[in-house]
Amino acid sequence: MTFAVARTRDEAHLYLDLHPCPCGSVDTTWRSGLVSADGGPANRYSGTCGGCGAEREYVFGLPERPVMPSGYPTFGGEEPSQLLDAGEWLWVADLTAGNVPVDDEAEARRTLAVATAAVEEVVKFIPPGADAVPDDGFWSRRGQEVRTAEPGRFELDRLLIVRDTYRDLVVRHA
Repeated sequence: MTFAVARTRDEAHLYLDLHPCPCGSVDTTWRSGLVSADGGPANRYSGTCGGCGAEREYVFGLPERPVMPSGYPTFGGEEPSQLLDAGEWLWVADLTAGNVPVDDEAEARRTLAVATAAVEEVVKFIPPGADAVPDDGFWSRRGQEVRTAEPGRFELDRLLIVRDTYRDLVVRHA
């Protein structure tokens, strides 16, 4: 069995936040560490659900080349995510950009940085020379729902406009 790769800690924690315990709670304090799994190294996240007390565990593969953090957040390198599909990344961008605080400049910058980075993750699904995310960039139910609702939002030109708008807003909150 091979494990989907978590390219960075930020990506792993976002995935964990988007996958609550069956009881519905996301309140888990995660511990992580390297383990040997399926004949190779992997990163194991484990913790106890704060809602129901259930033990939770996820094991992620490691990237071939480590991704060095270059600011906040750092979700991954040049390659697209294996954990979240293009629709989920755009959902994260929408959710985050819709919750920018108006009374805390530092938190507004952080929030908009997450929205910007999430849109950049969507763009990584577009192959060189293509103008939109291909069908295989959507594998989750949530991602497919986002795409079905507005497929034009996954065109490269539109994604770059959204990304640049979020970047501009980050600068305005500086």
